[in-house]
Amino acid sequence: MKNIQRTLLPWFIMLIGLILLVVIYNMKQPVETDKEMPTDLHPIVKEKKETLIYKTAAKNIQVVITDGLRTVKEQNELYDRGRETNGRKITNAKGGESYHNYGLAIDYALKNPAGEVIWDIEYDGNSNGKSDWLEVASIAKELGFEWGGDWKAFKDYPHLQMTFGLSIAELQRGSRPDEKEG
Repeated sequence: MKNIQRTLLPWFIMLIGLILLVVIYNMKQPVETDKEMPTDLHPIVKEKKETLIYKTAAKNIQVVITDGLRTVKEQNELYDRGRETNGRKITNAKGGESYHNYGLAIDYALKNPAGEVIWDIEYDGNSNGKSDWLEVASIAKELGFEWGGDWKAFKDYPHLQMTFGLSIAELQRGSRPDEKEG
C-alpha cells in the first residue's frame, strides 16, 4: 500500500500544480471586450449623481463630475500611467477591473469661485468650518454611494461607486444590476 502511495504522490502533486497553473493563467487573461458593456452610466447612478450636484449646491459647494463611464481601453490607458507611460499612478484597476467600466462609478472635484477645478481635500469654500470635499463624500454616502476615501489600502478620494452588491468578477462574467435597483 505504501508503494502505491509513493507512486501516486508525484502524480498528485503534478496534478495540483497543473490546476494552479490553469487558474493563474485564466486570472491573467484580458477581459473579453466583446461582451455587452454599458455605453452610459447606470440610470440610478446618473440620477444620484444629479441629486449629489443639487444637494451640494444647496450647501454652496460646486461639485464637478470629472469622470464617469470609461471604456476598457480608457481604463488600461489610466492604469499604464506611472507604469508604462510618464506620470504618477492613479489607479490599481486594469481595464474591466473598475466599476467605471460598468457605468457604476463617478469621480468628482470641486470648483472654486474663480472657476478653477480643484482637488483640495481641505478646501472650505462655503466657510462653514468643514471640508467641502468631506461634505460631498458624506452626502454621496447618504445617497448610497461608496466613497473611495473610506478604502483601507488605496485611498481614492475623488471616487464614488454603487456596486449594487455585484463584485468586479461578477460584472466581468456579464452580470449587470437591474436598471430599477436602488
